[in-house]
Amino acid sequence: MFVLKYISFSEMARYISNLTKLGVELTAEERNLLSLSYKNLIGPKRSALRVVSAAVEKEEEFGSPYLEYYRMFKRQIEKEMRDLANNIIGLAENYLLKQENPPESTVFYLKLKADYLRYLAEFEVGNDKHDAAEYSLAAYKEAYELAVNTLQPTHPIRLGVALNLSVFYYEITNAADRACKLAKQAFDDAIAELDNISDESYKDSTLIMQLIRDNLALWVADMQKDEKDPRE
Repeated sequence: MFVLKYISFSEMARYISNLTKLGVELTAEERNLLSLSYKNLIGPKRSALRVVSAAVEKEEEFGSPYLEYYRMFKRQIEKEMRDLANNIIGLAENYLLKQENPPESTVFYLKLKADYLRYLAEFEVGNDKHDAAEYSLAAYKEAYELAVNTLQPTHPIRLGVALNLSVFYYEITNAADRACKLAKQAFDDAIAELDNISDESYKDSTLIMQLIRDNLALWVADMQKDEKDPRE
């Protein structure tokens, strides 16, 4: 797997995807490379979609002659994101989650599936948005329940599920209270076990804990700001 670190993310994704379809149980390194490759493929598209969506709104407001161009560009980005998301969701559903996996791997794959369904829910509309959000939440809940029952509070995969599920609550369902409650519980549970964290996972775990804490601080501040807003 050493050579995979020196090829493009699209080639890396293709290689690990083909390996997955052979029914091979992925190692932890291969698992992480699968996640890394798709994350780096879809990440720039998510950023581009936010920029183009804002441009479309602006062009609509001013009746710009370039409006249809921006709309076409937006549709193209959405199609590329949809294809990427459906590829990795299909790998998770049809191969990875059908294997006899240890709990850690199962949690990882459920989270992976939930993440990409969440990305779809960010831009889909109507029934497609509803379905993506519903299936994403179901996968996150299954992953989180299994993680809580089988992994230590400081385990980076368990923390990652808590982080992303809380983001789902906050951004997709607008359930700020639930997002904050989950984030605080995950952070507090991990802090209580911090002395027992392994050297191997210390860096990853503390990084995710920092992200959880940052989100929590931001969300609480936003909620307090809304409470003080005179417009009710």
